[in-house]
Amino acid sequence: MKIAIASGKGGTGKTTLSTNLAAYLSRKHPVVLTDLDVEEPNSGLFLQSKLIHSQDMFKMVPDHKPDICTYCGLCQEVCNYNAILQLGKTFMFYPELCHSCYACSELCPAQARPMIPRKMGELKHYKANGFDFIESRIEVGQEQAVPLISQTQNYVKKHFNDKTIKLFDSPPGTSCPVIEATKDADLVILITEATPFGLHDLTLAVKTMREIKKQIVVVINKFGLGNNDILNYCNDNNIEIIAKIPNDRKIAELVSSGELIYEKIPEVMNELIAIESYLMKKFGEAVK
Repeated sequence: MKIAIASGKGGTGKTTLSTNLAAYLSRKHPVVLTDLDVEEPNSGLFLQSKLIHSQDMFKMVPDHKPDICTYCGLCQEVCNYNAILQLGKTFMFYPELCHSCYACSELCPAQARPMIPRKMGELKHYKANGFDFIESRIEVGQEQAVPLISQTQNYVKKHFNDKTIKLFDSPPGTSCPVIEATKDADLVILITEATPFGLHDLTLAVKTMREIKKQIVVVINKFGLGNNDILNYCNDNNIEIIAKIPNDRKIAELVSSGELIYEKIPEVMNELIAIESYLMKKFGEAVK
């Protein structure tokens, strides 16, 4: 069971839902929570965790061997991402633009572009609140989050079997990092707020997930704030709403203090029970 928790915008409660749902589900099931918002991972702020493993993460980029390079210009020609610029015998390479496609290296007739590793971030694996927690953090100045997200997912796939519930706290928005974080998910939970901004960005997220043919459900955060437009939109588009987290000042205070809320707010516990019921009804055989 691979569950991605996403949203069309930041600040809707993805991390709040991810951390509380992971802690709640771990009381009955093996769970791993992975923070794939590698540019700003913050799930760990809400968890009491112990580091058990860390490793640097690399992507492959081409080196330049000027002593054997013939400056034929083929590498610049085949690079679809403009990462290579050649002006006469002046060669410039922009690793932030490189997508590690290997075209320049494999097609170089002089074999002057061997691929070498370049650090792009760090992965850390923790034991937290009765479950496994993994986060990756991209290096400052790195342009691309997708390679690090992909490698983090591969780490989860390698170290956890199919009986483990895999929760992925996805990046916000609808761009390439979100596509990478959700592409292998069995279900995408879209969390939103009952506000005009929430509705606008939910519609973008729904269109994106349907474009890549993902099954989606909605959780409304701060329910009771705003109007009924989210309810009407979901009803009109046949999207199931599986939980409604209330708009409660106490929740905001606990979240601001970096605390989990489900054990202290009965209404939140009830909504997590509803989410668990939905998941077990749909995927229960997968975790037995």
